[in-house]
Parts: sequence; structure tokens; C-alpha cells
Amino acid sequence: MTYMSQEGYDKMIAELQRLESIERPKASAAIAEARDKGDLSENSEYDAAKEAQAHLEDKINRLKMSIAEAKIVDTSRLSSDAVQIMSKVEMTNLTTKAKMTYTIVSENEANLREGKISIKTPIAQGLLNKKVGDEVEIQIPRGTIRLRIDNISI
Repeated sequence: MTYMSQEGYDKMIAELQRLESIERPKASAAIAEARDKGDLSENSEYDAAKEAQAHLEDKINRLKMSIAEAKIVDTSRLSSDAVQIMSKVEMTNLTTKAKMTYTIVSENEANLREGKISIKTPIAQGLLNKKVGDEVEIQIPRGTIRLRIDNISI
């Protein structure tokens, strides 16, 4: 089961519809076009089109599985007392004094450019269940990072 926001769920549904209604017909057309070019045993275009179709079908199936396993989080029932999934956490790096803000989301919704980190990342794991004012030391690939939680919101 994967917990996610309604927005993240809606994006997955839209992506699935796009793949099935636009990309799948394109892949079929590419295969048909390559097939029309003659001998399939020496037709690299045909092989490439078939491989692209297989990747597309795999992506569609993984997306369907994620949608089936999705559990939408009712944000109105969440508390900002402690860090949890869907929490927006404002913090300070105690070493560099840099301020950062991340929203903790499911793996499918993670997007660093939007400030959304996966609940499975070391930083999110280190912040879970912590409260405003707590200072945490988190092991990340580059070493240890010291953070102070300044604010938690939903």
C-alpha cells in the first residue's frame, strides 16, 4: 500500500490515460510502419519498435499497480504536532545555517525541484515523528547532517 495525496493520485491517473490513449497507439503505428518495410528478420526498426512497445506496456502495468495500491491520505485528519507523510517541514541545517523546506510524500510523488522528498529517503526517515524544536542527526551518503525542525505544517 502506498499513501499519497489526492493531487499525486490524480497525476498518476492522468499519466495512465495519456499512455493508454496517446502513446500506445503511437507504438502500434510504429510497429505497423516498420513491418511494412519488409523482411522482419533483418529489420532493426521493427525490433526497436517492438522493444519500445514492451517498455511502454511495462510502464503502464507498473502505473496500474501503483494506482491499485494507492491509499489517499485525508489531509484534514493529519496533525502538525509531529512529522509524518504529507508534512511540510521547515528546518535549519545547524552546520551551514541554511534553511530548507521539504514536503514528505510517497515515492511516486517525490520531486526534488518541487521540494517533495520520498518518505523512504534518509532525511525523511530521520525526521519522522519529530517535533518542532527537535534537533536530529541523520546519516546521508555524504556523511552526517544536523537539522533543527523550525516548523511543521500540512
